[in-house]
Amino acid sequence: MIRNQWYVILESNEVKTGKPVGVTRLGEKLVLWRDKAGKVVCMHDLCPHLGAKLSQGKLNGKTLACPFHGFEYDSSGTCQYVPALSLQGSIPKALRVSTYPTYEASNLIWIYWGEPATELKPPRFFDTIDESCSYLSFKQHWGVHYSRMVENQLDVMHLPFIHHNTIGRGGRMVVDGPLVTLEDDLLRLWVYNRLEDGTPARKMEELPAPSRHAFLEFIFPNLWHNWISDDLHITAAFVPVDEENGIFYGRYYQRFVRLPVLRTLVNLIGVWSSIVIANQDHRVVTRQIPKKTELKKMGEKLVQGDRGILTYRTRRHQLKAAAGQIEE
Repeated sequence: MIRNQWYVILESNEVKTGKPVGVTRLGEKLVLWRDKAGKVVCMHDLCPHLGAKLSQGKLNGKTLACPFHGFEYDSSGTCQYVPALSLQGSIPKALRVSTYPTYEASNLIWIYWGEPATELKPPRFFDTIDESCSYLSFKQHWGVHYSRMVENQLDVMHLPFIHHNTIGRGGRMVVDGPLVTLEDDLLRLWVYNRLEDGTPARKMEELPAPSRHAFLEFIFPNLWHNWISDDLHITAAFVPVDEENGIFYGRYYQRFVRLPVLRTLVNLIGVWSSIVIANQDHRVVTRQIPKKTELKKMGEKLVQGDRGILTYRTRRHQLKAAAGQIEE
């Protein structure tokens, strides 16, 4: 995982008012809860007193009380009350829980995993998706590192094989390019797959300038978008659980049907088809070795059609190096 990044870790409806939620994300046990104003708080799920799980505790308006001895912590992680010391007691400064900044938009919850700068820029979502789109979502656990999940969605060569009877129908096995750009940690990819006609696959530099929106977009570190048309979009957040597990949060967005009942039916069909496609990937991706990818010392032999994957690995390596996780 890359430090000092905004990660989508949950959907908004998974953190309800009045009840703390314990999850494992980015290899850490975390507890999330909403304060009286409804803002999401994220902290380590561990009371510094005797190691109890704070997610088993009780919310008291502005504080979360440990289930073991009732120690209460505010949204900054500072202990505000120790019942055994009385209301006027002096609270040790060591009674503090580590917290992460949070951000909520588009019914998603991000945390800033790392050491926040003086002023954090909020995370981004895809600007072609707005409130005029309705959506339905689904969630899957994948027994693989999130980097494999990301790369699977940037892989344009697997479609006629894994998805031969769904989105890969037609046997377009030859991959011209693909055309890949990276700007301000937004990776864009244009797909030019075609039938075999006896001519070599063209290199990216030989492709014409794109005349339409990118087919695929990826916002580092874990948010992906398949732009199908102005009115149809598929998104996914690939949420890291630990080094060998991730969660796939998929969404089907559309705005071509707006009548309530029919809209719901279309969204249900869209999610069903998305799950069918995701399951085709899941069968293979969760058995890849190793479970986690890196830029160097992988032993994998990439080819021209892997340009999206190589761009992702290179930028991920650079971000980890900038965060002090890799020595160049």
